[in-house]
Amino acid sequence: MTESSPGGRLVDAYDLVIFDLDGVVYLVDRPIETAVAAVGRLHAEGKPLAYATNNASRRADEVAALLTGMGLDVRPQEVLTSAAAAAELLAHRFPPDSPVLVVGAEALRNEVRDVGLRPVSRLEDAPVAVVQGYGPQVGWADLAEAALAVRAGADWFVTNTDRTLPTARGPVPGNGSLVAAVRTALARDPDVVVGKPEPALFTAAARRFGAARPLAVGDRLDTDIEGAVRAGMESLLVLTGVSAPADLLRAAPSARPDFVASDLGGLFDPARVARLTAEPADAAGTGWQVVADGGPAVLTGEGPSMAALAALCAAAWSGAPVDDIEPGSEAARKALGELDLLR
Repeated sequence: MTESSPGGRLVDAYDLVIFDLDGVVYLVDRPIETAVAAVGRLHAEGKPLAYATNNASRRADEVAALLTGMGLDVRPQEVLTSAAAAAELLAHRFPPDSPVLVVGAEALRNEVRDVGLRPVSRLEDAPVAVVQGYGPQVGWADLAEAALAVRAGADWFVTNTDRTLPTARGPVPGNGSLVAAVRTALARDPDVVVGKPEPALFTAAARRFGAARPLAVGDRLDTDIEGAVRAGMESLLVLTGVSAPADLLRAAPSARPDFVASDLGGLFDPARVARLTAEPADAAGTGWQVVADGGPAVLTGEGPSMAALAALCAAAWSGAPVDDIEPGSEAARKALGELDLLR
């Protein structure tokens, strides 16, 4: 049971759930089985849902079609993409038919075109701005044109700065890695970053659905969770994507979620979700204890592994050294093994 959900189910405390996609609902284009079941259950219960993604390689209708193909009933208006948000910002900044150099997938070019601007691809087209998003075919020539255009005076917009993308084989370079190449060449930062951890996608979702108490759900501390913190929203970290328990223990206050769960089943099952706190006294009811007195931290007690993670977070976030954790019981050994924290 959580403080935010006196009835037991975390989801019942909120009037909108805002999901990240890659690493939460699917990995690349392969659905996460527990996530699809959870989202389908929320649809059946009539819970308002939104999907906020930093991935700029698909448009909202394409994302909705992808999710529908996975067995979910998703409408394009439920989807907010960094590509669409970037195009809207550009349209507010520049007059119609202004040339914008687009580095990214065709989806980003189409979003720019749909807001009345003219996508171009070369410095010689005199772009007033560069907008850079992830695209699997982006290469050196594209990055070179972007650098040349920005150096010539074009404003530099980027859809997101995710360093990696989750895949079934492990993390691979994301748009942030491509942005870093241009940043290195220019020795300067982008003028505008649109996607998470900036709060715009979250706040736009709340406005679109008239939500007063939304819950943001993500798999990345540095984008999803930090973006929720900046937006003033409570958040749930699920461990199906990029960030792992070890990352959570080291999380800065600006990127600490309110809850953690192994997967989206934690929205419904109190045993699969834990509330996080930086106060060890507040974590005393987890069933676990952490003793850190200069040597390795020792975990003792029993209960669900997410509750053990909550106790460890409380110790780490209050300043206790938990880089080295030892089990003080067989139950602790099992929990640390499930959390990939057993050395």
